[in-house]
Amino acid sequence: MLYCRFSCCFRQKADKMPKLTEAFARKLPPTKTGTDKHWDSEIKGLVLFVGKRSKTWYFQKDVGGQTRRQLIGRYPVISADAARQTALGFALEWGRGAGKRIQMGAPTLTVAMESYLARPKLRSDAHKTTLRQQFELHLKDWLRLPIDEISKSMVVDRHRAMSATPSAANHTLKYFRTVWNHARRIHDLPECPTMAIEWYEETPAGTTIDDFGAWSEDLDGLHNPIHRVFYELALFTGLRKTEALTLEWKNVYEDRIHLPMTKNGRSFDLPILQVHHEILAPMRGLSSTWVFPSPKNPEGRLSAPQRMRWGPHAHRRTFATVAMEAGVLEEVVGRLLNHTPLSITGQRYVKPSLEALRPPIETVCQELKARLGRRTIG
Repeated sequence: MLYCRFSCCFRQKADKMPKLTEAFARKLPPTKTGTDKHWDSEIKGLVLFVGKRSKTWYFQKDVGGQTRRQLIGRYPVISADAARQTALGFALEWGRGAGKRIQMGAPTLTVAMESYLARPKLRSDAHKTTLRQQFELHLKDWLRLPIDEISKSMVVDRHRAMSATPSAANHTLKYFRTVWNHARRIHDLPECPTMAIEWYEETPAGTTIDDFGAWSEDLDGLHNPIHRVFYELALFTGLRKTEALTLEWKNVYEDRIHLPMTKNGRSFDLPILQVHHEILAPMRGLSSTWVFPSPKNPEGRLSAPQRMRWGPHAHRRTFATVAMEAGVLEEVVGRLLNHTPLSITGQRYVKPSLEALRPPIETVCQELKARLGRRTIG
């Protein structure tokens, strides 16, 4: 009788086990105390732990009389589909039988992408966002395919299909190559099929501000003063667009701007002067977090500046060009722009101090003020 009751109870509990879909995981509320465990109804061993602050995927199975639990990753960084594919891989890997190795196969492009994006030492958040956007926009029909089914002819055809935008074509398929090579470290994969691509030649636009009077007029024509300050700061620092747009007040100091993570995967400190504080003065008090706030963006910050004749990167090029023309050495200009040096010595041994970079940025700012005729900056 007791056995029957236990059996019924277990059956009822099993019947209530959900399929751990993306929608189900997203809707689960955080717990008030402790941790709730949600087991998947289809993939035995896949479980989602939900706590007060996070949701985490695990795969758990009894092997040789001992319970083994393997971390898959945090939700939503690891999606439900990626977690399910990973759990299936663990189930096959930990299982027995002669057919196990044949069944395991290669991961889907989605799983390979999520695995690559989950790397703790991946570069910047902007890199992650861009890669994901490019895959979902240009490679969406490949995402559910095992990556070893994506052939040379497929990548060549896709690259040619994007020929109207050569830069986007190159970048998208090179992102694909990066994800493939990361997956190749774990799975038995051949050389990436992008080896068959003939890459488009890309010629940088190279645009710089050659008429500072016209620049001042264009700047005055921007209706939003926040956008005007953005372009002024870009010109006088050489910051990348994303670096400026994501700048937080906590990283603006009296003597420097601190960037916790940049495009090359490193933090960076740029010395700043009184002219930079004068540029930023109108932004003080608008937001306690963001230097360039915007109520329209869910994050509360400006996502893109209003367009003018010269884009953000033209401002960065102009900063570099003016620096060179003012006599700053090319190596030092690269340091101010946070470029990775080409030489081993430059990469590993030479680390200029903040104060060593202050005189060259003073030279650049003085030259910029002279060319502007002091009409824009006080």
